[in-house]
Amino acid sequence: METRPYVPWELMNSFMIDVFKCYGVPEEDAKICADVLLESDRRGIESHGCNRFKPIYLDRIDNGTLLPVTKIDIVKETPTTVVMDANDGMGMVASWHMMNKLIEKAKLYGMAGGTIYNSTHYGIAGYWTTMAEKAGMIGISGTNARPSVAPTWGIEPMMGTNPMTFTIPTDEEFPFNFDCATSTVQNGKIEYYARSGKETPAGLVVTQDGGTMTDSAQILKDMRAGKCALLPLGGLGEATGGYKGYGFTAIVEILSAALAGGPFMKELSGKNPDGTNRMYHLGHFFFVINPEFFMGLETFKKTAGDICRALRASEKAPGAERIYTAGEKEWLAWQDRKDKGVPVGESIQKELTGLRDRFDLPYKFPFE
Repeated sequence: METRPYVPWELMNSFMIDVFKCYGVPEEDAKICADVLLESDRRGIESHGCNRFKPIYLDRIDNGTLLPVTKIDIVKETPTTVVMDANDGMGMVASWHMMNKLIEKAKLYGMAGGTIYNSTHYGIAGYWTTMAEKAGMIGISGTNARPSVAPTWGIEPMMGTNPMTFTIPTDEEFPFNFDCATSTVQNGKIEYYARSGKETPAGLVVTQDGGTMTDSAQILKDMRAGKCALLPLGGLGEATGGYKGYGFTAIVEILSAALAGGPFMKELSGKNPDGTNRMYHLGHFFFVINPEFFMGLETFKKTAGDICRALRASEKAPGAERIYTAGEKEWLAWQDRKDKGVPVGESIQKELTGLRDRFDLPYKFPFE
C-alpha cells in the first residue's frame, strides 16, 4: 500500500522544466530532460526518475561535470549511421536528436545505427528504444557508465552497470520492453535504498576480501573509493552464471566506446587522479530495425504478441501468482499511477521545496 504523497504529473513536469531553466538548460532541452525523468516514474523505475533529478543532473551542473547547454557535433554520417559528439552536454538531449535521426534513416533503409561520445547520463535506456517502438520499429540501446562493476573473479570496479535494452513492438497494449543493467543491481537502486534508509540485499556487492556488504550508504562511499564493487548478472563466480553477465557488461562497454573511439572504464570515473571533478565523457550506442523491410510490421507484431501470450500462459510454479513478460510490470505501474501522479518520499519532498525556495518559483506541492 503506497503511503507516500503524490504530486500531479503536470505539476511535476512544469516544476522540473522551470528548475532546469534556472540552471541554464534551454527550454526545449528542459522539456526533453523532464519527460525522460518522469517516464522512469511512470514506469515505476524510481531509481532513475525524480530521485535523480537533483543529485545526478542539477548537482553535476553545479559542480561543472555537466554542461547545461548541449552543443551537438555530427562527426560522421552515412545513409544508415551517425556518430555524434555531445561535448559534455545533456546526454538526454543528444540521445533525443540521435533517435530521431535513426528512425528517419530506418524508414528509408530498414536499419540504422548511431553512437554518441563525450556524453553524460542519458536517463533510462528504455526511453530511447521506446521512441523506435512508437514508430513501429525495434529499438536497441546501451551505455557505459562510471566504473562500479567487477569482472568475474575480480574485486576491482572496472566497468559501469552498462544497460543493454530492447523495445519490441507487439499487438498488445504494451510493447516487449527489456530494460535493465547487466549488473546484479544498478547504482541508482543503491542510491534509492540509501535515500529510503534501506539495506542493499546481500550478494549484490563484492568487497576487497571477497565478501559482501549491505549498508547502502556505506556501499556508495566505498564504491567511489574503489573498496567494493557491484557484481555482474549471475553474481559471484561462475557457478550461477556470473561470467555471462560479465560478458554482456563487456559487450556494452565495447560498443559504447569503440564504435566512436571514445574513452572507457576508469577513464569515465568523473574524477582526476588528485580527486577533483572532471567530465564523465560517457558513450552510448543505438540501433533501429524496421520490420517492414522483413515480413511486415503487422506480421512481426502478431508473432511477438503470440510469443508473449504463450509465455504468460505457461504453467506457473507452485505459489506463484502469475508470469510476466518484459515491459508488463512497467505498463501496470502506469495504469496505477496515471491518475495519481508521482509518489515522492520525504527526502525528495525536501529537495523539491528547497529548489523552489532557492529560485523563488511559484509552486505549492500537495504534501505541504
